Order: sequence, then C-alpha cells, then structure tokens
Amino acid sequence: MRTHVKTPLSLITLQGKVCFSRYYLKPQRKEDKEKLEELNGAKSIVPLDYYLGIAGLPFKITPMAMLHIAYWAQNQLSFQRAEEALHNIRGMDLNDDTIRAVTNFVGSVVFANECKKAEESINKLENGQLRSSNDTEGTLYIQMDGAAINTRIQNETGSTWRENKLGEVFSTEDIHYWTDKKGKPRHCLTSRQYISYLGGVCEFKKHLFYCALRKGYGRFKKTIVLSDGAAWIRNVVEDLFPDAQHIIDYFHLCENVNTYAKHIFKMDEEKYKPWAKEICDKLRKGNCEQVVKILNSLKSNQTDNCPVNLLNYITNNVNHINYPEYEKNGYFIGSGAIESGNKIVLQDRLKRAGMRWNTETAQTLLTLRAKTESKLWTSDVEIPFLKHCLEISRKF
Repeated sequence: MRTHVKTPLSLITLQGKVCFSRYYLKPQRKEDKEKLEELNGAKSIVPLDYYLGIAGLPFKITPMAMLHIAYWAQNQLSFQRAEEALHNIRGMDLNDDTIRAVTNFVGSVVFANECKKAEESINKLENGQLRSSNDTEGTLYIQMDGAAINTRIQNETGSTWRENKLGEVFSTEDIHYWTDKKGKPRHCLTSRQYISYLGGVCEFKKHLFYCALRKGYGRFKKTIVLSDGAAWIRNVVEDLFPDAQHIIDYFHLCENVNTYAKHIFKMDEEKYKPWAKEICDKLRKGNCEQVVKILNSLKSNQTDNCPVNLLNYITNNVNHINYPEYEKNGYFIGSGAIESGNKIVLQDRLKRAGMRWNTETAQTLLTLRAKTESKLWTSDVEIPFLKHCLEISRKF
C-alpha cells in the first residue's frame, strides 16, 4: 500500500550518503512509531521514494544530488574525470554513463526553461510590448560568433562538424579599469552573460535577444555589436538591434588582410607583410576609400581559389569600420571577449582530443557551461530544476 506524504523541502535538498533503505521507512523506537501513526496514519512509509521527493524522477537520486552531479560533469574535462571528482570530493560512487544521463536530464530541463523565456521575449518584441528608455549612461556590448564542434551525426555533405553559436553580453558597468605598476591602463570584465546554441540562426537569435534584455538592452544610451562581419551576424543585427552600432573586429579584419596578401603575393614575406601592414594602418586611420582603390587595382591578381574576397568584405562592411570615430568615443574595436568565451564555454570542455558528441548531450553541456560562466547557476539552474522536480513528485 502506498502512503502519500507531503514532501518537506528539507528532504528535497537531501544530499550525500543516507543510512537507510529507500524502499521503506519503518521507525524502530516506540515513540517514533506513535508519532508516525499520529502524523500520517501509518506504521511505515513504503516506498520511501515518496517521502524523499524522488518518486517519478528518472533517477533514484535526490534533486540536489543531481545538481551536484551536473555541476561537476560540466566543470571537469570529461565524464570520467567527473566520476573521479565526485568519488574523491563528494563521496558519490557513480559511473560515467550515469553521470552523463543525469547531466542530460538536468541540462534538458534548464535548456527547455531557457527556450520558453527566449520565445516569450521575442514574442513581446514582435507584438510591440517592449518599452525602452535609453536613459542609462554607458554602453551595452553584444558579441556573437560561431565555432565548430564534432558530432556523431553527418549532415547532407557527410561532415560531422556542426556550428555552435555563442552570444555574449556585457556593459560598461561590468568593466573594471585600473593602472598597472608601469602606469599602463588596464581593464577586465567583472561580469558577462553567455548563451550557447547548437543549431540555426532563427532559434539562436531568440536566445541572444533574451540575454540582451536581461543585461539591459533598451536601457543604455548606446548599444554596440562587435563581430567578425559574417553575413548571418549582419542579418541578426539588422533584425534585432537596428539601433546598434555594428563594429567589425579590427584584428579579425587584419587577419583577412594578411590572408589576402599571402595569396596575392604568393607567400613572399618581403612583399606581403609590408603591404598588409600598410593596408591595416590605412583602415585603422579611416582611409577606407584609398584601400578600395588599391584593391580594385589588384583584382586581376586575385584567382578563384583566393580564401578571402577582401574587396567585397570591406565594401559590405564599410559602415562598420570607422575606427577613428569609435576610438574617439571610447568604444572597443576588438572582439577578444567572445574569442575568450568560445575557449571557456566550448573548447575547454567539448573540443578535447578525440571528442565526438551526441547533439543533445552537447547542447545540455553547453547550456550548463554558459550558466556557470555567467554566474547564473543558482538562479537559472538550481531554482528552476528544483521546482521542476517538485512538480513531478507532487503528481505521485
């Protein structure tokens, strides 16, 4: 016979080793038996899963224990390393397959919650329900980039590589400035928020917009989008952030100049290095028209297999490379923060040697990694997950 017992929150957060069988709770002392019968009208509670709040959950593990497992799984280099860490530090004996399954469960709940909020935010935008004040001094920075991850699924061309799109948002309120011992000005980011989506642009931009709203989009007087100038990013900016100043990362632009120069001058360092430096210097100083004339004069030297069409790249982004004006206004012109984010969120955990991923596992890990690095674990992982588990347990 099952006895339904209201689940105390204290037991929902139970963790660690517990000295009882989960199949029943049977008091040994007379006074405990009398108290149990008085409170619940029963001499024992069978099974104990209902009392612990784990009835209906896919694993016979308390929700807080599952959160600990997921945290270590996304924080270690591999699931095997997570197995070792959980055993040595938390005293939990689990194999790596169980850790992977638990992490997928936790991450899928968090990701589903994130998708719901992202959909709600984009619907408000489309329905004209958002209001902006633009009365806060400072600048909101939005960055996005794509990085490939190796999966177990082939696409139509036979490749197993898929692009993960990473978004990063921070403001001037999150930047700490200081002067080092040599008198050189320095700065660092004290806070930032990431979103990571393994899929198409249409869904990614919903998550990015939700992230931007949380960090104050519509509140700051100025919004800057920093990117490498990819076509899909230009489309996202035009669609979601038409009031933003889009800036092409100067250092990425220089990389394209050098790649083009190597091709044009057939890897002759004595020719391509000074030429590339001259072009980069002209672009830094705002002499875009001069650069376009030079590139037009070299069109005949460019073959079809040139990896960069520099002329098209510059003309397509001519409104986003006015670096003298940007620097005068104190704006960043480099997207180093998003490059660092790709390393922290994606590469350190999911691009180790020999790693290949199921897309579901990759997405759940990326979601949890993004929440951890955004310092949102408690608000965006723990609280929604515990509420989800409570809702499940109350149905039994």
